[in-house]
Amino acid sequence: MEIEIFGPGCRKCKRLEKNVKEVVEELSLDAKIIKIDDIAEMAEKGVMSTPSLAVDGDLKIKGKSPSKDEIKKIFEEM
Repeated sequence: MEIEIFGPGCRKCKRLEKNVKEVVEELSLDAKIIKIDDIAEMAEKGVMSTPSLAVDGDLKIKGKSPSKDEIKKIFEEM
């Protein structure tokens, strides 16, 4: 599983990254976590609001920092 976290480093972006890492650990997922903070790269991938989250190239969250439970639900549906 490849998880991309999009955000320039704001408080919400950092919270999303922290929550994703904790959920990956809690669920013992084999996942590669990639942090993307380059605005041009975000735009290339269709990300117009941050924080955002993509799993295996599929944008799942746009413009909000979801709870750990919301993140778990996304990963469990994969």
